[in-house]
Amino acid sequence: MISIQGLKVEFGSVPLFDGINFVINKRDRNALVGKNGAGKSTMMKIIAGQQSPTAGTVSLPQDLTIGYLPQQMVISDTRTVKEEAGMAFSHINDLDATIDHLTTQLQERTDYDSEPYNDLIETLSAKTELRALLQSDNAEAEIEKTLIGLGFERSDFDRPTSEFSGGWRMRVEIAKLLLQRPDVLLLDEPTNHLDIESIQWLENFLKARRGALMLVSHDRAFIDHVTTRTIEISLGRIYDYQVNYSHFVELRKERVEQQMRAYENQQKLIHDTEDFIERFRYKATKAVQVQSRIKQLDKLERIEVDEVDNSRLRLKFPPAPRSGDYPVIANEVSKDYGALNVFNDVTFTIKRGEKVAFVGKNGAGKSTLVKCIMGEIPFDGEMKIGHNVKIGYYAQNQAQLLDGDITVFDTIDYAATGEIRTRINDILGAFMFGGKAADKKVKVLSGGEKSRLAMIRLLLQPVNLLILDEPTNHLDMRTKDILKEALMDFDGTLIVVSHDRDFLDGLVEKVYEFGNHKVREHLCGIYEFLEKKQLDDLHQLEAKTPAVIEEHAGQTVSAGRLSYQEQKEHERMVRQAEKRVKTLEQRIGQLETDIKAIEDSLSQGSNSDPNIYQRHATLNNELEQVMTEWERASEEWETIKNQ
Repeated sequence: MISIQGLKVEFGSVPLFDGINFVINKRDRNALVGKNGAGKSTMMKIIAGQQSPTAGTVSLPQDLTIGYLPQQMVISDTRTVKEEAGMAFSHINDLDATIDHLTTQLQERTDYDSEPYNDLIETLSAKTELRALLQSDNAEAEIEKTLIGLGFERSDFDRPTSEFSGGWRMRVEIAKLLLQRPDVLLLDEPTNHLDIESIQWLENFLKARRGALMLVSHDRAFIDHVTTRTIEISLGRIYDYQVNYSHFVELRKERVEQQMRAYENQQKLIHDTEDFIERFRYKATKAVQVQSRIKQLDKLERIEVDEVDNSRLRLKFPPAPRSGDYPVIANEVSKDYGALNVFNDVTFTIKRGEKVAFVGKNGAGKSTLVKCIMGEIPFDGEMKIGHNVKIGYYAQNQAQLLDGDITVFDTIDYAATGEIRTRINDILGAFMFGGKAADKKVKVLSGGEKSRLAMIRLLLQPVNLLILDEPTNHLDMRTKDILKEALMDFDGTLIVVSHDRDFLDGLVEKVYEFGNHKVREHLCGIYEFLEKKQLDDLHQLEAKTPAVIEEHAGQTVSAGRLSYQEQKEHERMVRQAEKRVKTLEQRIGQLETDIKAIEDSLSQGSNSDPNIYQRHATLNNELEQVMTEWERASEEWETIKNQ
């Protein structure tokens, strides 16, 4: 479907990659991986048509649609959340204009029996039928389902996007992209601004869609669940594996070991050849052999191995000073912002040495409770910080607290003490500040680079209570592994706010779930919690079913969680969804009848219409489109019925 041939990209005279060839097929689910700076985002931009390569071609069908989500983008703030998401259907206006134009042409023409006139009728018919599939009711339901899946509440729909943080506005952009249903989706780090529940929703959505996908992500669990093919960019080349990420890691290890053996053998050959040349360079009797060896070296294609990926750096926190038995005790803690209650009656105890996770939807109060523990904001209730507790805190805005006028190296050098000072360059290299990057002034770093630098500085502090708020958002997989190993060896107490399931797996032993103004304690790891949460969700869905309606205090209410108004709205949406499914089923039946009639006519040799084959192809294409729409509509109907 998309063919990449001979692709080369240079920045200045330095090649990023060269001679890249691969194909993205119609149903491919591709993970694009490689260390930071390997060229993943550049590759995505080239495929999306937003950047031109130095050489090579990207070939794709003329009518192919591509949806591209970059890591950073300019977001409009002139509409409400729902209006902005609805811009995904702006092509309907273009379709309406096309239908109007075709209708005008038909009215002006008089060559009723000509082939062009018949072609015009067929085109108008196809466009009109396509427009019928995009009725506003269906678009409305699609918008609402997608926004809710990405974590928005119905009360958010009519709020201006300018009221939301950058992360939430990015979710609107994701919603628009998914609603457009392009043939190919290119997603560059889509989970950075999503909570665990929204990631799971996006995961299920991507697994269910039929088009091609290329995904860049540092969320190992997400990329593993969604993709079935892994394309690695390494040292300017690509390595194509028809397996998911976990299997790729195993195969890559075998490949690198083979490369290393070949590299070592080649280095021995080079050393022996250079030794021969040096020994006999000035002997006339060996001149021919020496020149032959020199030419041999010149022609030798040098084997390269990605040395950074072959090294494993282990970091260790300084020994934690001993704290009291209970570093944090919360008793009936509540927090309100004016009339908005974030959470109430939060009571828990964290013991010395425990590693716990705060999880839940964005806006449920995770960071707010952290600020309560830190004493940064007022609250109701009691929060006790234990004896001799020394807190190391990584906030999402931690990067803003760095001194911009000193270098990266000096930032770490000033914070390091003891033996670890001898390993500053190794630590900086592990967090992608190797070589000249260590000499950069902090003020010229990107937001992600500053976040990584703040994380390194925290690693060097002698603390016994670490509080990390979304620490992995700007770390690649290798760096996250290094941080996770250091945290697992940390002998103090850990509170981590994160949506990264793979990072939390094996690290935390207790999960605090935020939602519905409450904080619930789960004595288990993250995957056990997620399994239990799915059961909880099913129970809640059942509880929502308005099985019994009763009169109460002069007002009709449902026996479940829906109000009367919500119940009526729910019933209306169910009726609309059911009507949509039945309309599509009728259209499918009609198309199948028309196709069969043509095929019967062709088999009997009784049709001499020269356009019959084109008509047959058009009907089959439309049938495929309607079948796809029917699958989506049926899924939507089931989802709405179970809400």
